[in-house]
Amino acid sequence: MDALITLIPFLPLMGAVLNGLLGSRLSERTIGFIGSGTVLLSFLLSLYLFIQINGGAEPMRTALYSFMAVDSFHVDFAFLVDSLSVWMMLIVTGVGFLIHVYSIGYMHGDRGFWRFFAYLNLFIFSMLLLVMGDNLVMLFFGWEGVGLCSYLLIGFWYENRVYGKAARKAFIMNRIGDLGLLLGLFLIFQIFDSFAYADIFERLPALRLDPGVLTVICLLLLVGAVGKSAQIPLFTWLPDAMAGPTPVSALIHAATMVTAGIYLVARCHPLYSLSPQALEVVAFLGLLTSLVAGLIALRQNDIKKILAYSTVSQLGLMFLSLGVGAYAAALFHVTTHAFFKALLFLGAGSVIHALGGEQDIRRMGGLRRALPITYGTFLLATLAISGVPLLSGFFSKDEILANTFAGGGVAWWVLAALGGGLTALYMSRLLFVAFFGTFRGTEEQREHLHESPRVMTVPLVVLAVLSVAGGLLNLPHLLHVNGAEWLAHFLSPSVGESRPARLLSAHTEWLLMGAASALALVAIGWAYWVYVGRQHVPQDETQLNRWERVLADKFYFDELYDWAFVRPAERLSQLLHYYADTWAIDGAVNGLGAAVQKLGAELRRLQNGNVEYYLLGMVMGAVLLFLSLWF
Repeated sequence: MDALITLIPFLPLMGAVLNGLLGSRLSERTIGFIGSGTVLLSFLLSLYLFIQINGGAEPMRTALYSFMAVDSFHVDFAFLVDSLSVWMMLIVTGVGFLIHVYSIGYMHGDRGFWRFFAYLNLFIFSMLLLVMGDNLVMLFFGWEGVGLCSYLLIGFWYENRVYGKAARKAFIMNRIGDLGLLLGLFLIFQIFDSFAYADIFERLPALRLDPGVLTVICLLLLVGAVGKSAQIPLFTWLPDAMAGPTPVSALIHAATMVTAGIYLVARCHPLYSLSPQALEVVAFLGLLTSLVAGLIALRQNDIKKILAYSTVSQLGLMFLSLGVGAYAAALFHVTTHAFFKALLFLGAGSVIHALGGEQDIRRMGGLRRALPITYGTFLLATLAISGVPLLSGFFSKDEILANTFAGGGVAWWVLAALGGGLTALYMSRLLFVAFFGTFRGTEEQREHLHESPRVMTVPLVVLAVLSVAGGLLNLPHLLHVNGAEWLAHFLSPSVGESRPARLLSAHTEWLLMGAASALALVAIGWAYWVYVGRQHVPQDETQLNRWERVLADKFYFDELYDWAFVRPAERLSQLLHYYADTWAIDGAVNGLGAAVQKLGAELRRLQNGNVEYYLLGMVMGAVLLFLSLWF
């Protein structure tokens, strides 16, 4: 079993090494087979472990070696397979495999084809390292690995300076979050004398920590989670990350990297459960992010940026769920979101592929006839993320809203439901503007409109099925069916049984469910009336009013950060360059050199060839030597 567990992360690494070293000499078919095949094998092995865990097997720990050992302290390169890690492994490798297959068609003909698959495989390896690690050091290695790979993938087309700038922005903003995580890890080690999850959680009750210290630890870990999962204030990198190829957006922004912060908080739930203040901060940031990102998405016209802000908003809902103590509900939404958001990004990629790179929805329209498979699957994903009854997003979002009502109160529920209504509105706007009405692109684009090849459409269909049926994983107990809340029960050994919504009556839950569903349907109906009935096309930026301009410019977050941090840092660097570098350091070095040069010039005057001067120098030297010895 140890060998099997070890193979799961190292198979994608093997694919990355093979494609990285030999890819330039291999055919696209071989490269795609290596990249996709290794991830598929990892998925099958993860599925086998899932069956074992679901069948009642105890969590499995595999230690390869101890790479840090001083006296009693040691950090093992070890893997932990429990209900939480195996579930994340299934999501990462399952959705990751579909994205790999899709990429074979999407990246066809790109001269960096082999490099792209090497990066993708390396990304999957890093993510598996993150979720399978037995301790926080292993998590940190994977954490930094996905950060590096995201930089490489976002800036994949590095010849374009805009793409390179977006990659650097993502990398730097994630480093800010990583600093908080690193400080949290140092504090944890100082207190618990270990990085292993088992040791930390076992020693936690006996230590009786001061609540303030525990809150500081949780908030430092939260800084890392906020950076990786793109929450306010560290969220502006994610929309710019759309510069990468579309499969990258699906992989990073649907199933893998952005969920790392959710995983971190869920894994450390014993710490957070003892710090109500930290949980309140988690919930507040999640709710605020969900609303702000949803409002921004209403006035975006780039198809991938709409989906990016949608991702930020949905991650906000997951953080809200974590903040009210509903860890299983957050992970349920992680699962359904991986299905329909990956489908939405890949569907957007199919549209972009058909239009020769066009991403502005105002230059689309009427695509449902030319791209029937893309349209059908995109429609199902839109309805799922909007929370239309009986689809996967309906069940996972309703679970979060019910727990928010029970754990946060009416006001929090109203704001969270409003965030859900915004999701239905901006996603319906995207769907109706892009796929309905008349085609608004160029005549050349119209002539070349075509459905994507099968290698791209098959993953769309599979994800569409999962987007429809994913809700079966955690049906609400209100339905009184076999298998209700299955996922919550499966994850409970790892994240506990916390579910505030159990305090609600059945009547209240049905009422909340109906109200949220009605809001989503009203939003979809209004969008249909505006963008299909009235055939309204989103306005050009120059025609927006003041409030629409605020939304289109993303509440000026980038401008605020530029004014508050970037410009002062640039000014400080200029001052340091002038006073510290040029005047002090260079001045000291150049001054010393000039002084030595001047001294040499003066001494050179003594070397004039006159014997009397040489004799006088010898006598004076002898006298000085005598005096120094005498006294």
